[in-house]
Amino acid sequence: MHRPSAAEARFAAELAVVHPGLTARYAAELPGARAAVLTRLWRGLTHEPLPWITARRAGGEGLALRLSDGRRLHGPHPDPYATAPYVTVVRLDQVAYDDPARLMTDLGVPHGADLAVELADSVASLALSRSGQPARPGKWPTSDWEWEQRIVDGHPYHPNCRSRPGFSVAEQLAYGPEHRPLVRLGSVPVPVDECLVTGAWPSQMRDGGRLLLPVHPWQAEHVLKRPVTEGPGAHPLMSLRTLALADGPQHVKTALSARLTSSVRDISGYSISMSATLSEFAETLSPRMDGLLHFTRTLGAVTAGSPDLAAVVRESPQVYGDRVLPVAALATTDLPNSPVWLAEFARLALTAGLRLLELGVALEAHGQNLLVVLSESNAPLGLVYRDLADIRISPARLARHGIPVPPLSGRVVTDDETTLRRKLFGSLVAGALAATAGSATALRGALEIAVRDLPRTPDLAALLEQPLPAKALTLMRLSPGTPGDQWTALPNPLL
Repeated sequence: MHRPSAAEARFAAELAVVHPGLTARYAAELPGARAAVLTRLWRGLTHEPLPWITARRAGGEGLALRLSDGRRLHGPHPDPYATAPYVTVVRLDQVAYDDPARLMTDLGVPHGADLAVELADSVASLALSRSGQPARPGKWPTSDWEWEQRIVDGHPYHPNCRSRPGFSVAEQLAYGPEHRPLVRLGSVPVPVDECLVTGAWPSQMRDGGRLLLPVHPWQAEHVLKRPVTEGPGAHPLMSLRTLALADGPQHVKTALSARLTSSVRDISGYSISMSATLSEFAETLSPRMDGLLHFTRTLGAVTAGSPDLAAVVRESPQVYGDRVLPVAALATTDLPNSPVWLAEFARLALTAGLRLLELGVALEAHGQNLLVVLSESNAPLGLVYRDLADIRISPARLARHGIPVPPLSGRVVTDDETTLRRKLFGSLVAGALAATAGSATALRGALEIAVRDLPRTPDLAALLEQPLPAKALTLMRLSPGTPGDQWTALPNPLL
């Protein structure tokens, strides 16, 4: 019998108090949640440059990893693009593990104990997320936030896919989009001369000479630790900290100083200062995309001198159509099961992404930032991109195409080819397209068709001829002293 982790037991105890009707379902979901997280962890162990893994050898029964201390880790043949949980057990020497947290603990590697805590939280939180879902998804949503709330399992490849340290069970039920709550935001009045403001801050969030900053209730209680005025009701989106206002079409990105998957989710002063310029620049690019790609506008952004008290207001992607959904939500439909549809979608995404890269802009086009516009017959018509904070812009490429270089500085500006290609290929191909396909075989079939008629640019040659870059998500969590992204190379399905 499986021995529950401390996190699993804590979740069960809290759930018995705040929502006893879910306790049986939660317990039933735990084995599947362990397999889902173990599958993501196995992807990292088998494909990332972890310094304590010295050799990987494939055999008839799976893959064996040799550790630097001489031990061996055995598991199934890995598919780095699989989204279904196919890893239920791995063996460290002769001991079988079905619990990713216990495996990470017993590996005994540097910083492994901290990651084990996060993995245990990810398992328990994922089981909780699954426990409240209806037996059937129901009819297709009509609003953007309903689509986002259908996404239950979080990041398709991160072992911390549902890790939300610092959130109680009651708070997850109250704020997690997969639980479909209506969240009452707080409102903090701040004198305008104490704020950095870019764009046009909405009039309904002003009070004379003060700006009314929307604040997530978790942030108000745990970080600001001060009372706030009751603000508007809102529906949480898949990023948790971004919400769709219930009484208006805007989306509000709030500061939420909690670690979700890899990063602490505050809003930096740098991103506030760049937001209006990035939004205006993106608008100038849309006419060059022939209707293939649109950008949601940033309406206004504010910080009151701290990344813990800041907010961004954006327009809803639904301004570009009634049938607009995040690419991550495609997995909740039957559309990716059609090889023809998947190839058409891949062609659309690659055409838009590579054209923009050639012009000088690399998108962080993962399944959360990238949305697809569908026709009434569900054909992919176009794309919408939101959240410009993590794109990369190449002044040299822009100049080559006669595009005025925007007045930007800092991390978004680079001419480095590797950085630009990693940004797009790692998020779009190894991320959004791979997760939509769900396996290396399906991804290969879609890409083989999608690339046939694309312009033969140097960027496309790199995509066709080199391994696929992907963020080394497990390595990053095991390297707390190393800032920024770390990368690995995944097998290219087209090679």
